[in-house]
Amino acid sequence: MPTAREALLDAALAALTGRPWPTVRMVDVAAAAGVSRQTLYNEFGSKDGLARALVRQAADAYLDGVERALGSAGGTGDKLAATAAWTVRATRTNVLVRGLLTGCWGDRSPCPADLLRPPRSPVPLQRPADAGPPTPAELLGEVRDRAVAALDGGRPPHDPAALAVTCELALRLALSYALVPAPAGTEGEVAPLVSHVVERAPDAAA
Repeated sequence: MPTAREALLDAALAALTGRPWPTVRMVDVAAAAGVSRQTLYNEFGSKDGLARALVRQAADAYLDGVERALGSAGGTGDKLAATAAWTVRATRTNVLVRGLLTGCWGDRSPCPADLLRPPRSPVPLQRPADAGPPTPAELLGEVRDRAVAALDGGRPPHDPAALAVTCELALRLALSYALVPAPAGTEGEVAPLVSHVVERAPDAAA
């Protein structure tokens, strides 16, 4: 059974899917989650606090998917191709992940300025405030570093900087599909494209 916090985040995400964030009301989120409005404020302090938690949840879910992709079968090219494919899919199915990775926040999403500024309403002592979202560069850097760590284990000596460049290149190729979406039905092109590029990278490994 989900906790009150989980139920509230699920309700907030469902509300965001149906209408612009500025029109989402706290009372409606609380009602959809089956808890009191006071419980919502106890968890998040304010609507801005709820938005920060919602975006943080999206970032964590994306990073969990990255870990699964990096743990998939195959060599460097296969793992980076899986990570790139997951990145494209995540940006197309979750408007918050797209905003986090590209910096392109639509008018239906929480305002980035609201996510970054200090909370106007303090969160109760029993619940620390959620941090603001990472910038696209910070999130890309975290994914790159996770990829390097996952791909570096047990390999012969190599140039770590070259491996980092290869990982970042694969991610930036994926983000190009998020920024300029390919025609419907061609989303799968990113995986073989990344594999092709990695095979020709100076530090690629099987």
